Amino acid sequence: MKAAFFREHGGPDKIQYGDLPDPAPGPGQVRVRIRAGALNHLDLFVLRGIPGIPVTLPHVMGSDGAGVVEAVGPGVARVRPGDEVVLNPGIHCGTCEFCLKGEHSLCVTFHLLGEHIAGTFASLVVAPEINAYPKPAGLTWEEAAAFPLTFLTAWRMLVTKARAKPGESILVVGIGGGVAVAALQIAKMLGLTVWVTSGSADKLSRAKTLGADFGIDPAEADFSREIRKFTEKRGVDIVLDSVGRATWKQSIASLAKGGRLLTCGATTGPNPEEDIARIFWNQLSVHGSTMGTHGEFADMLRMFHGGRLHPVIDAVFPLSQAREAARRLEEKRQFGKIVLRVD
Repeated sequence: MKAAFFREHGGPDKIQYGDLPDPAPGPGQVRVRIRAGALNHLDLFVLRGIPGIPVTLPHVMGSDGAGVVEAVGPGVARVRPGDEVVLNPGIHCGTCEFCLKGEHSLCVTFHLLGEHIAGTFASLVVAPEINAYPKPAGLTWEEAAAFPLTFLTAWRMLVTKARAKPGESILVVGIGGGVAVAALQIAKMLGLTVWVTSGSADKLSRAKTLGADFGIDPAEADFSREIRKFTEKRGVDIVLDSVGRATWKQSIASLAKGGRLLTCGATTGPNPEEDIARIFWNQLSVHGSTMGTHGEFADMLRMFHGGRLHPVIDAVFPLSQAREAARRLEEKRQFGKIVLRVD
């Protein structure tokens, strides 16, 4: 099979394109011929090496993918060869205490396609049968590959963790990335007022075309002060901050009393300056979140089948240009998802 992979950790220059052996589906697994895959910041972290998560080299990147089931392993009953599917990247054991409660992303052996095992940046990928969901008919292959990881992450944070309600307000820090853009769309679908931040005037403009109500350039003003000024010192009900160290304290200061702070990552570093006094005095809640459950994936997917949500694609590259696609992501030039087309 053709694949984008690396043989040693480093930057995008370490990504290679070439031939690797075809994977074979084991019991309960399906082999999918990938038509498109999408990049996430996770791919850059894996490429550079995540402490405590060793990978077998050469390693195929990619968590998001959509394609056609080509073969099935023993015991597979729900999925058949020829089915058009999108893949839920999260893989769980099914037997630990968290899986038995339906909290699949808390599984003690939870792992992801492209992070711990071979991923979707290849002609073929093997995944558990349960991870293959019907592709929404109204989406292209590129669009189908562009939403699973980011929309599932944003869905769990807003719907399950924050329990966002119509009429509330949310600040999405650093609009442009996949999770942020997904959160903006989900928030508007739920009836929230949405603030976004970005140092790019173009990204702020594009966010407003997706429904953002207010945009702030953090280079021009402290966004927490701007929010408090325009909300008459109240603040917003929810903040989604996956930036981390660079914005964390401002995010806390942007929250109204009883507000909820959501985080699923820390692209600028995991150890920010904290504001514990404001957290307890204003009775704030901090919610960490990773991916989601199969129930949440199914709920989110219904919004795509029904046309209420739609992925935003920044650019499409052929698989052979995965190195160039990764550079675009690393340089933060994207708004929405960068997708690899697998011919």
